[in-house]
Amino acid sequence: MSRLSAVFERTRTARRSAFVAYVCAGDPDFDTSVEVCRALLANGVDILELGVPFSDPLADGLTNQLAAQRALEGGMTAARVFELVRRVRTFSDAPIVFYTYYNLVFAHGVDAYFQAARAAGVDGILTLDLPPEEAGEVQAAGSRHGVDTVFIIAPTTPEDRIARISAATTGFLYYVSREGVTGVRDQVAGNIPEAMARIRRQTRLPVVVGFGIGSRSQVAQVAPLADGVVVGSALVNCIRDHLGNRERLVAAIGARAADLAAGTAIGA
Repeated sequence: MSRLSAVFERTRTARRSAFVAYVCAGDPDFDTSVEVCRALLANGVDILELGVPFSDPLADGLTNQLAAQRALEGGMTAARVFELVRRVRTFSDAPIVFYTYYNLVFAHGVDAYFQAARAAGVDGILTLDLPPEEAGEVQAAGSRHGVDTVFIIAPTTPEDRIARISAATTGFLYYVSREGVTGVRDQVAGNIPEAMARIRRQTRLPVVVGFGIGSRSQVAQVAPLADGVVVGSALVNCIRDHLGNRERLVAAIGARAADLAAGTAIGA
């Protein structure tokens, strides 16, 4: 059983939703990023989603764009992202998923990228701008190297495409609950129950929900509907708000993660 499958089985048994935390790898620098990952995984995070810094992150709002910029300015490279995963693997066996863009995979060479990801300890790769119709090489590389593929479903996805997207996925489906880019919102999207019903008619894969979820109460609203809840910008804001003081930054993001994780229990 893969690490991802084991997490979803464990959280279902515990009657809670998996807590998926997003941060940008290397934000604001390599050593701080390692400690951020350590704090997250020590405070209730089940799956660590690492954004691979990119100069043109089209799916991301300003918070995560600036995180990527800080990471790149701090010296992060493709090789150092893999090194970051290897460092995390010295203290955690939790699943790690890359949140990335196809240009970064393609430029490295698809097979070589998946091979390097597997060797570092990556469990899954979500390539945001790659439609499943064009993902044959990625699917083959994932299968060959034992790295799960993750694809997204949006509110605008027609029902007849959900099965096609599911067929390309081996890890979990990521339901983007809002149109547009990442970012904290005042309210959870209102269409989630209907969307989850549509998706579950087409697949038995785990489904996580993200985009616009940033508080414990919002996590608690989504948790009964989904196998996992993704929080990103609210955690990245902890980094932004404590730049220049690593100790306070790490303490703040750990405390925020623990608070968010408390919302994942069904009925919380």
